Amino acid sequence: MEKRKTEHVPEVKKNTVNEFAKLIEDYPIVGAVNMENLPAPQLQKMREQLRSQHIILKMTKRRLLKLAIEKVKDKKKGIDKLEKELLGMPAVIFTKENPFKLFKFLQKNKSNAPAKAGQTAPFDLKVSAGATPFAPGPIIGELGALKIKTGVENGKVVIKQDSIVVHKGDKVTQKAAEVLTRLGIEPMEIGLDLVAVYEEGEIFGRDLLSVDEAAYISNITQAATWAMNLAVEAVYASKDTAEILLQKAFREAKAVAMDQGIPASGIMGDILAKADRQAMALKTEFNIQ
Repeated sequence: MEKRKTEHVPEVKKNTVNEFAKLIEDYPIVGAVNMENLPAPQLQKMREQLRSQHIILKMTKRRLLKLAIEKVKDKKKGIDKLEKELLGMPAVIFTKENPFKLFKFLQKNKSNAPAKAGQTAPFDLKVSAGATPFAPGPIIGELGALKIKTGVENGKVVIKQDSIVVHKGDKVTQKAAEVLTRLGIEPMEIGLDLVAVYEEGEIFGRDLLSVDEAAYISNITQAATWAMNLAVEAVYASKDTAEILLQKAFREAKAVAMDQGIPASGIMGDILAKADRQAMALKTEFNIQ
């Protein structure tokens, strides 16, 4: 089947398929990138940044990419799952970098831009509730056309509640683009859109790669704290809890000895101090000279 597919492909395209197939086979990390709406100057800048990180970015037609994947799918388990991630204007990234570090690097090098008519919304494009700098006028009708609820307060137009102007996956209309721009909202990002990454037979999508590091670290810290508290309460001895358990046992034993007045080694000073305090309290209560 594969032979019949490639027989009618011109030599230059066969070479392209072979080149991509070899890269897919050689690199452990293969990422599907959507280049749609990426201006040429930003693309050139990104290429330079990627080269400095030893990351290869290559583009070709979707059909040739799929042929390259078909060519190596028996050698690289699960790579064929990447075919459905070739969206928009597809390109492929080849690297030995960790997928999460790769995603973070690409996100870090993105910049915000206004939405343009005809673009596909990568996520819900929202207008937040709050005051605007506009006086009442045509702007009320423009916002209303997009089902944005408004009012007037202190002589200015106010948006009453958060509103979704364009839903994820829908095309941005001319009217929506104009309103977002007038409100100073730049929801689009210019940069390489990493859709998914292949590693060792698994596909990692954008949702999984987009890790909130601060929240992740906070969750791990909280989990460690809860685990330590549980281990101490359950008197589970380990190299991490041994010192805390011994300290807790000492405090509890000391409290019992103090309460019962047991003359144990190490607490005689505390017992005598307690006896002195009790004697002074009795002296004061009965007015003993």
